[in-house]
Amino acid sequence: MIKRTLWLDRIQQAWTRRSIVWLSGVRRVGKTTLARILPDAVYMNCDLPSTLRALEDPELFLDSQTPGSVLILDEVHHLDDPSRLLKIAADEYPKLKVLATGSSTLAATRKFRDSLTGRKQAIHLCPVLWEECAEPFGVRDLDRRLLHGGLPEPLLATRKDPVFFNEWIDSFYARDILELFGIRNRQGFLSLFRLLLRQSSGQLDYSQLANLSELSRPTVKAHIEAMQIAHAVHLLRPFHGGGKREIVSRPKCYAFDTGFVTFEKGWDTIRDDDRGLLWEHLVLDALRARFADEDVFYWQDKSRREVDFVIRRGRDRVDVLECKINPDKLDAKPVEAFRSLYPAGDNYMVSPAVKKPYRVRRGDLVFTVCTTRDLS
Repeated sequence: MIKRTLWLDRIQQAWTRRSIVWLSGVRRVGKTTLARILPDAVYMNCDLPSTLRALEDPELFLDSQTPGSVLILDEVHHLDDPSRLLKIAADEYPKLKVLATGSSTLAATRKFRDSLTGRKQAIHLCPVLWEECAEPFGVRDLDRRLLHGGLPEPLLATRKDPVFFNEWIDSFYARDILELFGIRNRQGFLSLFRLLLRQSSGQLDYSQLANLSELSRPTVKAHIEAMQIAHAVHLLRPFHGGGKREIVSRPKCYAFDTGFVTFEKGWDTIRDDDRGLLWEHLVLDALRARFADEDVFYWQDKSRREVDFVIRRGRDRVDVLECKINPDKLDAKPVEAFRSLYPAGDNYMVSPAVKKPYRVRRGDLVFTVCTTRDLS
């Protein structure tokens, strides 16, 4: 098994804060593999009828566990009342370390009657980050990561197999969307999902999506909310502070993985013009692995000047990140416009091939040029 040390360390750190760790991520992202690597753990596959029977009486089962031991509840949403078991474990067995896994966040799914606020530490397992590719996955080719995506199986495959991506999409609907959210319009939902894959990193236009998918506007919004909860898309909000010419209400929608974006676009190779858009996805993954979603934004004004990512660091400080395959091709004018409104903060240029961070001056601004592993 490939040992993803970055995430194993994160789980151990989370247990120092809470006894319950909720590990979520899309199907086939590697949650089970990661959980099985944990040493001396009791592993329970909640897909199995025998596990469901063993957990029918949570108190009786938890009494049998040694205090301080590790309990893994894989795909815990298959239990009839998973939040009840986790709540009992947190409140009555605080010395027991529990790792529960699932495809979605706890919010708004029908199975979870309690979001366990204050009782859990949540970790979102992203597709393989660019900084993980070389070690431990042995992938050093950026184009391969962009084309194949970050789910371990297609990333490690010698060629991109369309069957995997089609089967994943079918399974995503049947096992996550239908089971957790009860959305029964399969054709309409998948039509919308495929549209979002093709338009990934673009601003959301609910009316246009409704026309193209032949769904009502409220249905489009409800389906996208379900996709967000299931980690299939991420909505990136615009940053604004009251400037009259800032975009304030149109989020960007990013698909969860570049492999599915290239699959739905029909790309079998990566061209020069493709890399910038796809590299943005990898930088966003790195940011979401480090910062809370509510602190990561993009910025645009009505003159179409745009900053790729804005990180809110404090009340008056915001950092700027521009994504560039080639650091020499940065246009600093959008950042200058942003800094005229928000002068406090650091500027970063994030590029895939940088071996060691360095600083450059562009006009009146100074940028730290780095790659994703250097973001802190």
